[in-house]
Amino acid sequence: MIVYIKLVLTAVVWGGTFIAGRLVVQSLEPFSAAFCRFAISSICLLLLTLRREGQLPRLQQNQLLQVVLLGMTGIFAYNAFFFLGLKTIAASRAALIVALNPTFIALGSVLFFKDKLTTLKTIGIITSLLGAALAISRGNLLDILTNNLSLGDLFLLGCVFSWVAYTLIGKIAMQQLSPLVATTYACLIGTVALFIPAVMEGFLQGFSQINLITWLVILYLGFLSSALGFIWYSEGVRAIGPAKAAIFINLVPVSAILLAALLLQEEITLSLVLGGVLVVTGVFFTNKA
Repeated sequence: MIVYIKLVLTAVVWGGTFIAGRLVVQSLEPFSAAFCRFAISSICLLLLTLRREGQLPRLQQNQLLQVVLLGMTGIFAYNAFFFLGLKTIAASRAALIVALNPTFIALGSVLFFKDKLTTLKTIGIITSLLGAALAISRGNLLDILTNNLSLGDLFLLGCVFSWVAYTLIGKIAMQQLSPLVATTYACLIGTVALFIPAVMEGFLQGFSQINLITWLVILYLGFLSSALGFIWYSEGVRAIGPAKAAIFINLVPVSAILLAALLLQEEITLSLVLGGVLVVTGVFFTNKA
């Protein structure tokens, strides 16, 4: 029972990252926000790795390239796109776009790992894409066909493709490295990479002016969402298996939409609800296939 509660709470916490991200970019520039988030995450994950593994294992040459790619795709690129996107578009809208991750991961697995594309998986992919298109276009699908997408929408789509690359590379890297070790290295590398553009944004000059509320939101993103969320989700995968644990991911966009309405007073439109239902249904079928 406890593991199911943790998985539900993880999904809610991950849904809350869109609200937290939307709030923090009102006070910090995107790269500065991303750097702060993963500086905290890296410290937490490094301490956890040292506790569980005894040390941070030395990498072989081929493993070094893999974790660098993980850090640059899943940490640097994903979070750059994430915060840049949330600077201009609603948290609920962003959550539905990012909810396409499993759909495009399934497509990537078919293309690069020759996974079987079953009928149910195909239906799931089409359904989730239709749902996202409905939400992004606000119910007018012709807007998509005429390329009437905002820059924020494109940034969030960049999130999706960054995470697909991270996941597919991770599938190779984690044949030799544990998920915890691979994630810790990726966070450390991504954080170092994020520091450079953060400095160019003026992070060091503005560091002393970051207020308490912003720091609390960053702590939420860095500790609860990134570190604790990873631990609880990993425990769920170990206890009930990856297939059952993945089902709880469907709660992320749902919780994000509800939290955005409650905390940010974002409007819950019919197209958003219908699009969300289609995305969640499609992701469920894609994972089930």
